[in-house]
Amino acid sequence: MQIPLAYGRGHQTVELPAAQTTVILPAPNPGLADEKAALHAALDAPLNAVPLASQVTPDTRITIVHTDITRPTPNDRLIPWLLQYLEAAGASDSHITLLNALGTHRPNSRAELEQMLTPAVVARYRCLNHEPENPAAHRQFGVTRSGAPVLINKHLADADLRIVTGFIEPHFFAGFSGGPKGIMPGVAALSTVQSNHGHSQINSPSATFGSTEGNPVWEEMRDIALRIGPSFLLNVTLNDERQITGYFAGDLLSAHKAGTEFVRASAMQPVDHLFDIVLTTNSGYPLDMNLYQAVKGMRAAERIVRPGGLILLAAECSEGVPADSPHDRLLRNFPDGESLLQRLSEPGFAFPEQWQSQIQALIQRRAEIQVFSSLDDAVVRAAHLVPCKNIEGAIAARLTPETRIAVLPQGPLTVPYIRT
Repeated sequence: MQIPLAYGRGHQTVELPAAQTTVILPAPNPGLADEKAALHAALDAPLNAVPLASQVTPDTRITIVHTDITRPTPNDRLIPWLLQYLEAAGASDSHITLLNALGTHRPNSRAELEQMLTPAVVARYRCLNHEPENPAAHRQFGVTRSGAPVLINKHLADADLRIVTGFIEPHFFAGFSGGPKGIMPGVAALSTVQSNHGHSQINSPSATFGSTEGNPVWEEMRDIALRIGPSFLLNVTLNDERQITGYFAGDLLSAHKAGTEFVRASAMQPVDHLFDIVLTTNSGYPLDMNLYQAVKGMRAAERIVRPGGLILLAAECSEGVPADSPHDRLLRNFPDGESLLQRLSEPGFAFPEQWQSQIQALIQRRAEIQVFSSLDDAVVRAAHLVPCKNIEGAIAARLTPETRIAVLPQGPLTVPYIRT
């Protein structure tokens, strides 16, 4: 059987034995017939909130948080339509700030902002990158569970109307993306994020796909997001063609809850047993633009691979690890995952973006990971992973009549679990 895998801006097609292969995909959801009209309807009838237009005057200081270049949110449609709605409600251009929720990622260039938001939006409105390492860019709202200052971008904290946009998908340690995550870690300081994503919280069994209540990472994100005051949520859900399948607008928690249940019904897919080999992706561009993000695809595969099995990840990684990123430096500082995990467990140790390296090392306790990508073999090996030049060949080398193979063509957009 031929199976197209999401890879970069296109697909890689592989041929696998049909009798031994299970393909796991999200339940299909059709795109909305009129995305713009549906958006305006959602803003006029939000969940547990008054219509957005009624919250706007010419003097209202508005900050709109949007996702960065690593996320597939259709910002090029969503943000212009939202701005048109606000303009019709009486908002003043000069009082609107578009804040790029980088979390701890790199800043996006003007060209990237234009790609995401359209050149017309970037030319007309104040568009800012979040600054996670600039103390002057934040306001403090108490401390985290571990005692670190809770620092949130001042442009959002000081706004009269906060609008948090984004999209909802299962998240590999925060349960689901979207909702409070747009604020924390989206526009939080690096030190705040490091505290929330600390070793002990990431190690919690509840810090996984589909888990919110009872998940220490998500619960603290929620609590921090609420400290700055009310925020209006505008989240979308997407299908594999990047069409908008739903809008979830209104109160931060109520709208997010509705969205996560919608996503859970399609993305969380049961299987009856573990597999010897799991072939996964990182959902194609932009999610597979680097190896750091691709840990999410590994994590989805881990859920259904047998101990000692093989995870094969197809992720283009056009931006590398990225080179000299915190994830790259941390992995290169240790000879293997076990020594890395030992260091991360030591009290007082903290390193930017350590959570991704920690999760990768935990997955490698369960299974071997091979990576099919555009990366040089030396780069893959330096990340403690095994380069794969031919997916079909790697599978054939392990194939017996009893071998069970699972394929996640859309990577972590599908989250498999063992049926109970």
